Amino acid sequence: MTTFKKRNWKGLGICWLFTLLLFHGCQAQDKKSEKDIGTIQKNATQNPDEISYTSNVDFKLAAKIATPGVVHIKCTFKPQMYRDENGNDFYNIPDPLRDFFKDEPFFKQFKFQIPKSQQYESEPIIGSGSGVILTPDGYIVTNNHMVKDSEKINVTLYDGRSYTAKIIGTDPQTDLALLKIDEKNLSFIMFGNSDNIEVGEWVVAVGNPFNLASTVTAGIVSAKARNINILSDHDAIESFIQTDAAVNPGNSGGALVTLEGKLIGINTAIATPTGVYAGYAFAIPVDIVKKVTNDLMNFGSVHRGVLGIGIRDMNSEIAKEIKIDRANGVYVDSVATNGAAKEAGIKAKDVIISIDNVETSTSSKLQEIIMRKRPGDKVKITLIRNGNEKKELTAILKKQEETAKIIKTKSTDLLKDLGVELVVINNEDQKKYKIKNGLKITKLYDGKLRQLTKVREGFIIMAVNNRAVTTIKSFVEAVEAQRGGIMLEGKYAGDPTFYYYAFGM
Repeated sequence: MTTFKKRNWKGLGICWLFTLLLFHGCQAQDKKSEKDIGTIQKNATQNPDEISYTSNVDFKLAAKIATPGVVHIKCTFKPQMYRDENGNDFYNIPDPLRDFFKDEPFFKQFKFQIPKSQQYESEPIIGSGSGVILTPDGYIVTNNHMVKDSEKINVTLYDGRSYTAKIIGTDPQTDLALLKIDEKNLSFIMFGNSDNIEVGEWVVAVGNPFNLASTVTAGIVSAKARNINILSDHDAIESFIQTDAAVNPGNSGGALVTLEGKLIGINTAIATPTGVYAGYAFAIPVDIVKKVTNDLMNFGSVHRGVLGIGIRDMNSEIAKEIKIDRANGVYVDSVATNGAAKEAGIKAKDVIISIDNVETSTSSKLQEIIMRKRPGDKVKITLIRNGNEKKELTAILKKQEETAKIIKTKSTDLLKDLGVELVVINNEDQKKYKIKNGLKITKLYDGKLRQLTKVREGFIIMAVNNRAVTTIKSFVEAVEAQRGGIMLEGKYAGDPTFYYYAFGM
């Protein structure tokens, strides 16, 4: 099977994180009494030095500004025991590795079984990573996967001072968390503008890889608005800045800054076949960080709303189908009844090309723009309908709970995402395959199964993550229940071997 390893850093363990892309906005609030981190930063700093991009590249200023604003975070976790529905015990399996492998019999035979010893039950787990100081009074942003389920969080500053931090709020959908330590007059990193950063610009990464404190590396912006399906939350929002700056385990939660030392991203993940840096690192854009951290500071959570559409990236096949002379943009698959998009006049098969005059060449970019807004905010949507009819519509974002279900069924959307057509096996298939139940893959087209596995047409899916499937409904429910690593188990005709195919949702 084809696998693609990605890195998520809680300690040094490798974690494969995957997710299904959903589309959200943000909630409107009375802003009169709200605090704003950007304003706090401006009131506490002098104008930074200007950088000339026409002379030789010099990283010293960026390192000088950013290094004191990056902290070393150590989290203490209580050892956990997991027990599956069959009574099998597992011990300290990292999440989501536990979810990915818990139902695979091969792995139950080995190290993941719980040691029968009091020593193991009492030994804590220590995870290490980075964080960025945002304000002089001790607000710190890091990754949610760094601090999730931690019992204690210790923050060490650049000068060696150490503090116990408390969690102000977390946002699994963007993998961000806001911490607070009790101190004043701290060095911090100013917000930059990730919208203005261009592919090819120099950037600097600062963090604590492999517990090597205050490590500075440099690279360029390789791409923007990347969706790499690495976050495990069902409603995850991904629009990463990709860079080739060296980022490794322990950099998670650290800073990606410009040559002026301004924050443009929070380093979060790497794509790698080895578990260490391989040239592909990903950071959460600071314009997402601004929104999330301000909401967490003011409300303790991120208040979200929705536009109310199901979307996917345009491609040449869709362009040919709807007879449009462009292969980029955001294709509207479906529209929620009574949602903001429906009320604005958006229809299925529309192609959205910009939001508030910002080009939306991919779903990730559109998602990033909308998630900075709040319910009640108006957004101007420019789209193309019927191949050549350009329209400008205004939508007023709604709260998530105000939006009805998507018109198309989950089954249709999920099977389309996987790129598969299934049928329940008949009596003839039962005899041929010597099995009692399952679903036959009758057709594969462009989707996750073809992209991420080597499964072939004719394969009989007998189980999803060790959960038997007998109908398409049960298959969809099994996949929906997981929303992380998915393991398909089944057989081919004339072959007694059981095959396993793993992929991420």
